Amino acid sequence: MKIRRFFGKDMREALSQVKAELGSDAVIMSNRKLADGIELVAAYDKEPEAKLSIKKPAPSASGQSKAAVPSLSEIIGDDGPDSLKALLEKQHGGAQTTPSGPAASVNAQHANKIASHLDFSEAFIDDVEASQQTSEFPSHQASSIDESIDESSAPQSNELAQIKEELASLRNVLQYQVADLMEAKSRRKQPVHHYLVQRLTDMGLSASLAEQLISYTPSHYNERDAWVYLLNLLANRINVTGNDILTQQGAVALVGPTGTGKTTTVAKLAARYAQKYGADSVAMITIDTYRIAAFEQLATYGKIIGCTVRKAQSSEELSDLLFQLRHKRLVLIDTAGFSQRDSRLIKQINQFDNGQMQPVKKYLVAQANTQYAALQRIIDAYEGVELSGCIFTKLDECYSLGEVLSAAVEYQLPVSYVTDGQKVPEDIKIAEAKSLVSAAAKLYKKYGLNHTTSNNVVKTARAV
Repeated sequence: MKIRRFFGKDMREALSQVKAELGSDAVIMSNRKLADGIELVAAYDKEPEAKLSIKKPAPSASGQSKAAVPSLSEIIGDDGPDSLKALLEKQHGGAQTTPSGPAASVNAQHANKIASHLDFSEAFIDDVEASQQTSEFPSHQASSIDESIDESSAPQSNELAQIKEELASLRNVLQYQVADLMEAKSRRKQPVHHYLVQRLTDMGLSASLAEQLISYTPSHYNERDAWVYLLNLLANRINVTGNDILTQQGAVALVGPTGTGKTTTVAKLAARYAQKYGADSVAMITIDTYRIAAFEQLATYGKIIGCTVRKAQSSEELSDLLFQLRHKRLVLIDTAGFSQRDSRLIKQINQFDNGQMQPVKKYLVAQANTQYAALQRIIDAYEGVELSGCIFTKLDECYSLGEVLSAAVEYQLPVSYVTDGQKVPEDIKIAEAKSLVSAAAKLYKKYGLNHTTSNNVVKTARAV
């Protein structure tokens, strides 16, 4: 066995050199990546020229030549198999009809040689496939040609990456165009339904809730009847029953992000409860130790109302105060306001579930003018907390009310109260579904329609 080395700028060129000089019988022993290309080590049994040349048999001592070896075409015949594999199948399957004598032995020699070449080819292909699957190059077998080409040719990899990016971009564009065509088809098929969905989303409802509501609308309704039907259906989806704090007894805590008006809402509820049952029947506790003058603000409201006001700095103090105020009909707890991404929010909520105090009902306080995405994050932050209801504040500052209504419906959160001002205790009302939906429709009619929105001309030079 002889060994030769071949060099090429990539795997494809090196393999081409091996095949051109040594033929397909050569065995790749190893490969190595160099700075300027690829080095292959190939082994072969004899010179390729000797393999390709046909030598005539030498005459014997008696002067008579040996019998000529029959060629492959003579053995197979003109109508024989066209491929080596077919020949082997014929040799293997036709054992009973195989001729005897010298032709049979020569035939067997050719078949064995062809079978050895086929075995080598199949083994080489198996090694290439195995190396492609495991991404490893065996040192004693043939390596993966495609993988070596990809590793050795960085420009080709960059071109493939660019082609993939262009294909992905084209796919996105086609998907957008197909979706646009489907939407246009739906508009032509059901123009009234599409128009009503657009109005609901403009009013502030989420697209999923708008599609859900429109699916229940009878198809024979005209625009006006369908719109009234949708508003009534939305009002029926809002839960406002059984959450009147002013008719309850026990402890109630208002939780929520900072700036939502929890302290003012606690004072409004305490004042209303004092008017109904007397000032001695209600008490207020604050656990807001982060905001400056938080206790002083609540204490000022307490003096005006005439009720008891206390401060707790830990869960133990809160438990003791609730035990001391157990004779009160209602104890309202004002909590500190944190962002929904603040970890202190969860720690504060956990104070109500330490198992050492009486049960505390928790109500979420959220601004009615909060964005829908922000409302989702706020409600998700209280996912592990059992909320008895929610209170929407600052309705007087809203330009759209559909976002909070959509969040309340989708998260199945009961709406207890709404506030629309700073006056204590006037600006707080029990939530009513029809009133909320009517207010949302009025805000949409006043600020959301095209003829009511202001179109400010933007100067191009100033914008740039």
